[in-house]
Amino acid sequence: MVDPLSEVIALLQPRAVFSRRISGAGRWAVAYSEFGHPSFCIVLDGSCRLAVNAQRVLTIEAGDFVLMPATPGFTMSSFEPVRAVRMDPRASAARSGEMRHGTPGGRPDVSMLGGWFEFDSPNAALLVTLLPPLMHLRGVERLSTLVRLIGDESAGMRAGRDHMLSRLVEALLIEALRAKPDAEAPAGLLRGLADVQLARAIRQMHGQIARPWTVDQLASTAALSRSAFFERFTRTLGVPPMEYLLGWRMTVAKDLLRNQDLGVAEVARRVGYGSSSAFSIAFSRHVGMPPSQFARQVDSALKNS
Repeated sequence: MVDPLSEVIALLQPRAVFSRRISGAGRWAVAYSEFGHPSFCIVLDGSCRLAVNAQRVLTIEAGDFVLMPATPGFTMSSFEPVRAVRMDPRASAARSGEMRHGTPGGRPDVSMLGGWFEFDSPNAALLVTLLPPLMHLRGVERLSTLVRLIGDESAGMRAGRDHMLSRLVEALLIEALRAKPDAEAPAGLLRGLADVQLARAIRQMHGQIARPWTVDQLASTAALSRSAFFERFTRTLGVPPMEYLLGWRMTVAKDLLRNQDLGVAEVARRVGYGSSSAFSIAFSRHVGMPPSQFARQVDSALKNS
């Protein structure tokens, strides 16, 4: 059976991981500017404070996992008030070795393993739409294990390192997504998959993307009346069923267009369009440019990377 969540992560194609140990002792505070890339950390020992933009201040402690899909500006600090040191996340990411805040020597009050990653995909914005700006999970041992494995792998230069890191990050993302409490998930795919009846329809849409679905057919799959299905789907996922299907078709189409061996007509057929012209119109409206132009831009970006 098709697993939509795994499909989404596979399309994101994580390709780079940067991981390091971070510790703090005494009185300290660092204020990071907006970064944009997804970042994560696991608290290994001790505790500290975390404040993300205008959100409430959190205490994070040993065993806690934090994921920020787009990493806005944030501040980490000890529990005693002190003026924050401004930090550029891009500059600090380029440094090697452990990052220490506050008192240089001695036993740290908090020890963490933090990292960030990039996506080799034109669909990177998908992750941001799935999650809130900050995920804070406590006591999920599987996440702790995965982060430690990422830290160990990123610190070495063993054969197959890049491939192993990509697979570990895929596993990390899936584990984080399914560990998020359903009631706290924003409207979107996570809440949809938590609804047993809606999940049946979502899996059918993902599994048979080229089928000319109607709302009536999807409602029947979910064992709901047309009106009940439409209202529940729209409320739970944040968009009507046909709009969700269109968005998923365009997401898959963008990934297929990265493959220079596929023409526009074949991509159109694979995502459920009977003609290239109908597909081109829909793609242009959704993405903002014709599929052929999108493919050229992706090809140029790949050659220059």
